[in-house]
Amino acid sequence: MAPALIPVILAGGAGVRLWPLSRQSHPKPFLRLLGDRTLFRQALDRVRALGRIGVVAEPPWVVCNELHRFLVGQECGDAAMVPGPILLEPIPRNTAPAVALAALHAVRGGDDPLLLVLPADHYIGDEDAFADAVHKALPSASAGGLVTFGVTPTAAQTDYGYIRAGGSATAARETTSPLAVTEFIEKPPRQEAERMLAEGTCYWNSGMFLFRASAFLDELWRHQPALAQACREAMGRPSEDAYRHRAGGPEVHFVRPGAAFERAPAISIDHGVMEHTDRAWVLPVDCGWSDVGAWPALRDQVSDADGNVVRGDVAVLEAKDSVVLAESRLVAVLGIDNAVVVETPDAVLVADGSGIERVRELVEILQEAGREEAASANRVVRPWGTYERLAAGPRHQVKRIVVHPGAALSLQTHRQRSEHWVVVQGSVDVTRGEDRIRLEENESTYIPAGALHRLSNPGSEAAELIEVQVGDYLGEDDIERFADNYGRADERNRG
Repeated sequence: MAPALIPVILAGGAGVRLWPLSRQSHPKPFLRLLGDRTLFRQALDRVRALGRIGVVAEPPWVVCNELHRFLVGQECGDAAMVPGPILLEPIPRNTAPAVALAALHAVRGGDDPLLLVLPADHYIGDEDAFADAVHKALPSASAGGLVTFGVTPTAAQTDYGYIRAGGSATAARETTSPLAVTEFIEKPPRQEAERMLAEGTCYWNSGMFLFRASAFLDELWRHQPALAQACREAMGRPSEDAYRHRAGGPEVHFVRPGAAFERAPAISIDHGVMEHTDRAWVLPVDCGWSDVGAWPALRDQVSDADGNVVRGDVAVLEAKDSVVLAESRLVAVLGIDNAVVVETPDAVLVADGSGIERVRELVEILQEAGREEAASANRVVRPWGTYERLAAGPRHQVKRIVVHPGAALSLQTHRQRSEHWVVVQGSVDVTRGEDRIRLEENESTYIPAGALHRLSNPGSEAAELIEVQVGDYLGEDDIERFADNYGRADERNRG
């Protein structure tokens, strides 16, 4: 009997080089960078593509940061997909510990499934070609091999890692099975990348893997025992809880590792395991893959005749090979070449395309200065809906709040601010102290500081409100919860 196949989606990529769209609170996997689907949603659809060629897979598991669990729940709900367990990392620890959590959870009952590890922040243009590659890799992985998918290179890229396979270029072109790995190569200089491209046996490292859970764990213990021990302790007695993204919808289950996870060294699968194991195989695949690592990567997928990527309310004159994105206002560019201009409601990036890799340094400067824009997005997703900052001053803040049908905010108080709510669409039920009131469109209410209050949407359509906050302190950590539908009653600093 063939082992079960469990897709494991890694949704921990921060995408710092895609600031200001990618933020700590709303990172790269949850952005619509290529098309009308987020990268995470594309990863879910990639799993569905397996079924089109007869590969039977379990519902996908997800490993993500605790902070992003409701983003994952929303994406799965919108995709009408009920995922397997969502494993929550208390802090980021790179891909090797993340996969270790999934592998340990997979073998807990004596099972030994195949794990198909998929980063949630990559793009694949040909989902069927990828699904076919998974099918071809199954025998080697079932036999205990650690298979990685090597993308056939189309250019001498210097910002990708490479994998060198054994054998001749002719054999590599004709193979339908994985090849033995002889070497992993870090991001090479231009001359070396051109030489490897000419060899015909080197592939871009896609960061996607297929292996038995036990095979990965055996190699993890062999090469990273401290990491394996920390993760085993963390998964010894994980806590579990669940919530419903939509009223009446299926439950989404969370698994929370113990505190020992924080002792795990932060290291990738490649550095921690694949570069050391003698069980590594690579299957060449041509599937339109990109890691969408920085803004210029968009040009390889969706540029126009002038090499530009233009999105939003944008006017362009005499511009070439540039990325110009606008979210909230008109952006006009004139006479630019190889530039990046990205506008969001609270930040604008203007950069020379040749130096775009240094966006990470720019974000570090913002972090050191304590700038909120380095981490927080203007539009924030919560399990009950979203809020968006419209304006702010020394003692006031204005937000647009959208509450999903059947959803409710927590029963809460604020010590240092009052709130004024105006309903602009739909209707809401309001708890204010001992009062219970229904607000319809164009009606309003006032919540004084210190008052116990709650907002819920009893209707079948989304409700929209404008909230005006007034007070000496308007931070999201000025909140005390007394009841919550999403397991957050004991949390602070979560909004």
